[in-house]
Amino acid sequence: MHTKPGDRLVVTSHRVGEAERDARVIEVRGRNGQPPYVVERSDDGRVGLFYPGPDAYIDHGELARTPEGSG
Repeated sequence: MHTKPGDRLVVTSHRVGEAERDARVIEVRGRNGQPPYVVERSDDGRVGLFYPGPDAYIDHGELARTPEGSG
C-alpha cells in the first residue's frame, strides 16, 4: 500500500448495513509511501497513527479529479 498526504484511506465494513470508515492521510511515516500513516478520521476528527489491514484501501481521488477547465 502506497499513499501520500491528502489521500483518503477507507476501511471496508465487516457487517451488512455497517458503513465504511474513512480518514484523510496527513503524514506518511514509512518509506516510499508505506505505513504507518498519521490520519484524521472523518467521523470525529480524531488524529492518530494507523497501520492499515487487509480490509483497507487508498482512494487517491483520481476518478474524482477533473482536468482544469472542464466540467
